[in-house]
Amino acid sequence: MANIMASPSRYVQGAGELKNLCGHVKLLGEKLFVLTSPSGKGRVEADLAASAAEQGAALVYEAFRGECSMTEIERVKASFEASGCDVVVGIGGGKIHDTAKAVAYYAGAPVVIVPTIASTDAPCSALSVIYSDEGVFEKYLFLPANPNMVLVDTAVVAAAPVRLLVAGMGDALATYFEARACEASGATNCVGGKTTLAAMGLARLCYDTLLEDGVKARLAVQNGVCTKAVEHVIEANTYLSGLGFESGGLAGAHAIHNGFTAVPETHSMYHGEKVAFGTLVQLVLENASEEELEEVLGFCEAVGLPTTLRQLGIEQPKAEQLMEVAKLACADSDTLHNMPFEVTPDSVYAAILTADALGRHYDALYFSAQNGGKIRKRPAPHLGAGLF
Repeated sequence: MANIMASPSRYVQGAGELKNLCGHVKLLGEKLFVLTSPSGKGRVEADLAASAAEQGAALVYEAFRGECSMTEIERVKASFEASGCDVVVGIGGGKIHDTAKAVAYYAGAPVVIVPTIASTDAPCSALSVIYSDEGVFEKYLFLPANPNMVLVDTAVVAAAPVRLLVAGMGDALATYFEARACEASGATNCVGGKTTLAAMGLARLCYDTLLEDGVKARLAVQNGVCTKAVEHVIEANTYLSGLGFESGGLAGAHAIHNGFTAVPETHSMYHGEKVAFGTLVQLVLENASEEELEEVLGFCEAVGLPTTLRQLGIEQPKAEQLMEVAKLACADSDTLHNMPFEVTPDSVYAAILTADALGRHYDALYFSAQNGGKIRKRPAPHLGAGLF
């Protein structure tokens, strides 16, 4: 089997680039079908109107209804075909991106992805994650090509709530560990080949960038500014993770996430927040070293990612509920079987409980609740006191 690397045709990142969208897209089409949320439209409409006027382009807006389901994809496709537009533009978060990519695929049109948040690595991939109308994971829709263009206005992304940037770090956190597992098992990546040196290099660079700049980026965005660290983390969340997961492969972390989508208490959590906990579960399945577990736990605590079931919204975990999560994660169609050893619902159930226990142990060991917040007692090993 061949080694295959995939990427979008063009990746554009910089402050203020939203105002140049129509110029960048001109070669693809001049009548843009813009899928976004009503609130997203309010944030980008003025910049897009100026860009369209400058380039002589036309804009047609379509309101996203909240879920990347086949029902929504079919509805939006019909609207696109009735609009007379020649290019689909998805502006917003991961579910908008995945819906736009699926609509473009079924309609045979080019697609441009414009993240307004850096909460997932969905923008760059040839993949749409399909959910039921109720938000339960159903399947991966593997697409024949990556987006024609991904454009990231870092000023817009940095102005979004900090929790979204942190959720993106959670999604990106899994990239290296899942690619490493796929390389070890010889699993097929998301584009039907084996991983490449480039994919593994990008996946590792993604992880190293998070460790180096994650906390600095979180603090900068909390204070309403965009720094070099923020730029680096946006690129890690969006581009490095996007190429790394797709060409490196998915394994345990995302399968665990998919299992948790069946638990109603987790529906208020972002994709990347659940993936971060899934990463801990994967590391337990692998019997990762104490040093590696402490590094990942310390990073999650430092940036504000969940490390316990309670932090995922599950206040009173039930054995039958967690076993159902484990069974769903082990579905034949999911990626848990890309791990380099056999996995079973029993082993996944045990790893979920152990990951939760590790998170609670780590939390109790290094933090104490004072004045309604978490106050660090002493820095976590392997991360360095400077992060805290």
